[in-house]
Amino acid sequence: MRKTSQVFHLAIPCADLDKAKEFYVDQLGCELARRYDDRITLNFFGDQVVCHLAPDQIDEAPKMYPRHFGITFADKDDFEELLANAKSNDATFFKDDFVRFEGRQEEHRTFFLIDPSNNLLEFKYYNDTTMMY
Repeated sequence: MRKTSQVFHLAIPCADLDKAKEFYVDQLGCELARRYDDRITLNFFGDQVVCHLAPDQIDEAPKMYPRHFGITFADKDDFEELLANAKSNDATFFKDDFVRFEGRQEEHRTFFLIDPSNNLLEFKYYNDTTMMY
């Protein structure tokens, strides 16, 4: 199992590093850890996301499933805060806040954002935290 000292790492393609920084840092509140000519490294809610400059590898027609990444919040207030911040910072929503699996144990609220390179991000909160995995 993962220890709290370990960090999950995800690398994604990026068309423009300045736009990626604006989205992840200015709109979502992530911390810029490093910047090089070909990538930026971010503290993405405690894990590491690296946006690699790869304009020829951008998905021109992204779909929610199967490819996306994001955060499942254990605290409803944290979910609500990010949702409010995304809206107030004019982040681009791929799909606004909605409920999945309503009435079932795995019911959860979720929303999808799309970054400037068409990478999809899902953020969600389960009423029943045992359903987070």
